[in-house]
This record gives sequence, C-alpha cells and structure tokens, in this order.
Amino acid sequence: MAEINALVIAEHDNAGVRPATLNTVTAAKQLGGTVHVLIAGSGSSGAASAAAAIDGVAKVLHADADIFAHGLAENVAAQVLALASGYSHFLFAATASGKNISPRVAAKLDVGQISDITRVISPDTFERPIYAGNAIATVQSLDALKVITVRTTGFDPAPASGGSAAVEVVQAVGDSGKAQFVGAEIARNDRPELTSAKVIVSGGRALGSSDKFNDVLTPLADKLGAALGASRAAVDAGYAPNDWQVGQTGKIVAPQLYVAIGISGAIQHLAGMKDSKVIVAINKDEEAPIFSVADYGLVQDLFTAVPELVAAL
Repeated sequence: MAEINALVIAEHDNAGVRPATLNTVTAAKQLGGTVHVLIAGSGSSGAASAAAAIDGVAKVLHADADIFAHGLAENVAAQVLALASGYSHFLFAATASGKNISPRVAAKLDVGQISDITRVISPDTFERPIYAGNAIATVQSLDALKVITVRTTGFDPAPASGGSAAVEVVQAVGDSGKAQFVGAEIARNDRPELTSAKVIVSGGRALGSSDKFNDVLTPLADKLGAALGASRAAVDAGYAPNDWQVGQTGKIVAPQLYVAIGISGAIQHLAGMKDSKVIVAINKDEEAPIFSVADYGLVQDLFTAVPELVAAL
C-alpha cells in the first residue's frame, strides 16, 4: 500500500485551535500514517504552538499572512493545494468552515469528496451516515488522493497536550482575488458554543412562544451551565435564533447530557443529537418519538416539570 501522509486543515482563532480540530486529528491518526496539521492564519503563532502540542501530530505547517486573517475559503484552499503534492489524505472538520473549503480542494484535485465520515475502516474505506442517520453507508474510494470531512461527534478528541511536533514555516500563497472580506456580524453569547458544549438544554415548538422559550429554559440552562438549543420547528416559529438549531439541517451535537424539552423527536432532529451520551426527554405525549432514543423520559407537562426540576437543582 502507498505511504499514508495525512494533512489536517486546522480550525483556529489564531490564538489556539478549535475543539473540532482535535476530533479531526483522531480520525487522521486512525489512517495509520503520518499526521501533519496546517495552520493558515494571520498572527497565528499561538495556534501553531497549540497544534504542535496535540498528541499524535508529527509536524505543523504554519502559513502566516494577512490574506488568511478571516479564513476565506478561496485562499485557504489555495494554500492546501500548494502543499498537496506531499499528502495522500486531506482532512477537514465537517463544520461550516470545513465544508466551505474542502469541495474546492477536491474539485481542483479532480477527486470525489468523502463527506461526514464517522469511522475509519481502512485508509480507503470509511463509514458515513445517510438517510438522516437512519442508515450507515460503507464507502470505498479508489481515488489516489482522499479529501475527507469528519463528523466530529464520531471521534473522541485527541489530547491537546503531550505532543511535541516541529513547526515548519511555509510560504504563504498570494491572494486569490476571488473573494473579499467585508464584515462580520457575530452573535455574542455568554453560554458555551453549541457544538462543543458538554451539556445542552434544547426546546421545541411546544414551548409556544419566544418569551416562554426563554423563561422556561434559561433558568435550567443556568443551573446546568448548559448551552441552549432548539428544534427546527422552534426555530422556524421564531422562538429561537437559527444558530441554536440542532438537527440534520442545523448543528450535529454529542454532549455528555442532552435535555430535550417539548421536542417530539422528528427524524431531522434525532439525526443531530442521538449520539449524545445521556439523553433526557420531557414531553407530555408518551408516544413522542424522542422517547425511543432517550435514556431517561418524563411524561409530564413541561411548564410544570421544568420549574420543579430547576427548584430541585
């Protein structure tokens, strides 16, 4: 078999690496070859040092230039392609950023992308969910180069310390000129980020209004130190912002504890949270599909049960 050299394209904030990168490194390690990490950033020496400390990383490639300041996909993809000759596998987290960059790399390399893997069987064979997670497909790629996105909930994070990789400064590519950063409107949130939170309290359409959504769920989330999530129905009804949506068309999460309140459990929602370690469901409908995946279920009116739970905590 040909030599396996994997390049993980890190997600970072220039000061450190994001948690999704650690899960992606674990997937890369399971390929059985050498694992390198690319940090493409601006003023990103902190992120390069953090990547070098990840257990299992052999080398960090550090491309530092102003054109990477905002992680524009066109420029990061060009940097990956400039380094492509040394690698057999290119791994991205299956996040908004990773899914923006990876297809550009796959198209330029003229290979089919392998999306959303949850298991590495061998260097050319992977498992990935299909039909909203109701079936698992085993996918084998005959392409010489593999461009892969990793569903982070399928892999444990690699230890963030214990590694001592060398950091190699590489020549940054020039600006592609295809895109320009104009501005960003970033929602500020004091709570943990949804995809990395250890505890999530999530609400559904049964809450009835945006005010009730916040009045009922916020005290419980505060007690548990939890992130807030929502079903698609709750988001569509305007009870919660789009970036709280959990599900197939929202965010895929796998916290230690997921509390589903007033959520019936449509397939679309289950696809985004059924890998959670412990699932607690509160719903007055005992036939609700959410109970089929719940570890603990309470059949009770949420407007009674949740305040009682908060008081007990």
